[in-house]
Amino acid sequence: MKVRIKFSKNGPLKFIGHLDVMRYFQKAIRRSSIPIAYSEGFNPHQIMSFASPLSVGHTSQGEYMDIEVTSFLGEDEMRERLQGVMAEGIEILKVRLLPAGAGNAMASVAAASYRVTFRPGISLPDHWQEKLAAFYEQEEIPVVKKTKKGEKEINLKESIYDLHIDTNPCPAVCMLLNASSGGNIRPSFVLERFFATLKWELPPYALMVHRLELYRREEERLVPLIWEK
Repeated sequence: MKVRIKFSKNGPLKFIGHLDVMRYFQKAIRRSSIPIAYSEGFNPHQIMSFASPLSVGHTSQGEYMDIEVTSFLGEDEMRERLQGVMAEGIEILKVRLLPAGAGNAMASVAAASYRVTFRPGISLPDHWQEKLAAFYEQEEIPVVKKTKKGEKEINLKESIYDLHIDTNPCPAVCMLLNASSGGNIRPSFVLERFFATLKWELPPYALMVHRLELYRREEERLVPLIWEK
């Protein structure tokens, strides 16, 4: 049986890398007595996978992992057990038993939504909000993207599904971006390319990135990796 777990990551734990998060959950699952399944062979390990590793320094309220269990305790019981052994900064938000044949979280990711704010003290170019709106409204945004095989030119507009400014409580750039394995786009990449058109370079560590949700495709719609009841 496969179970999908949604969790948030905030506070100082945003500086913990993906491999350490994975090791942390392996230990937490043992402490919570979740009946997780193990692989076979000489070096058995817990069967788990994460949807999309979060960059170090980013926070999130939409992280996902899948695990296989030998017996199902119930969604509420499993969430309470896991939450009971969580460190401050990680909260177990939801647990769902996956239907038979459901794809794993990692392979299902199609898009991600973000809220990006600027660190205090950053002096941004004049009228940047209006210029960002005009940047997004272009029919094509040709950029060069580095890949494992080198560099290639892409139309960035095709990977930005939505972009708008939210001014409450402070100016933030909200984005819905392609997060698939073949076309993943980082929010920092979008803003770097935008500010480059203004002949202005983002200072180091200027952005505070918060991931809101991860989505999968269901027919022609984007829906969260975990569903509401």
